[in-house]
Amino acid sequence: MKVLVIGAGNMGLTYAEGMSKSKLLKKKNIMVLDTSEEKMRQIDKIKHFDGYSDLVKCAPEADILFIAVKPYHAEDLCNRLKSMVNNDQILVSIMAGVKIDSIKEWTGLTKVVRAMPNLPAQIGKGLTSYVASDAVSKIELLTIESLLDTTGRSIHVSDENFIDASTGISGSGPAYVFYFMQSMMEAALQMGFSPSVSKLLVSQTFTGAIELFNQSNLSPNSWMEKVASKGGTTQAALDSMHNNRVGELIKEAAFAAFDRAVELGEEKDKQNV
Repeated sequence: MKVLVIGAGNMGLTYAEGMSKSKLLKKKNIMVLDTSEEKMRQIDKIKHFDGYSDLVKCAPEADILFIAVKPYHAEDLCNRLKSMVNNDQILVSIMAGVKIDSIKEWTGLTKVVRAMPNLPAQIGKGLTSYVASDAVSKIELLTIESLLDTTGRSIHVSDENFIDASTGISGSGPAYVFYFMQSMMEAALQMGFSPSVSKLLVSQTFTGAIELFNQSNLSPNSWMEKVASKGGTTQAALDSMHNNRVGELIKEAAFAAFDRAVELGEEKDKQNV
């Protein structure tokens, strides 16, 4: 089995590196294509990749094509692929807002998977949600899932609406965590801690809290009840957040990302009419 990754940006190379460790693929069975000379020099230094700058030389050879380019390149790239691919091949798209039906129309392929990764995939801790067209068999879907899992974990969703929804939670979610961390670090600095100590206080607090959560069946509310005592310091902080609607604002932010993901898809549909 051979895999072609089109687009050697951060996410494209992240998946290529992850898949290079998969038992499903042998060495040199990963092809990476990019048109940037700088990127090609970078790829040429990686011994377990075959680098390409010409689609004609690699697209027909691939069993699975991962498309990791910016969404505004989608239609042009897919139209170019149309004469080079066949219906035995599977196309996996990690382009935000580009729908399966559009990819099928542009490429002529029937086996299409749409996936939404997130930033922690770069360290093998990512979460990728994905959905497939009806032509993708269960066995093929298991293969795709195994490849996606090389960058963390994956979840199979029932339709594309959940891809947009997962964008609002996991896709954009790391930025929400960083936003919260930044605010806590700024508070620590204002309390007199040095930048390095502020970073340690916040990062270790997040790491510890996540480990506690992952190693138990307790809900976040249950953990808050364990930490907070009536009239105590933690309860004062939680009361402040509750009174300022922090929880509701976080949910509104997640839905803002979800709504924008839907809008992006609709904008691309209008462009194709």
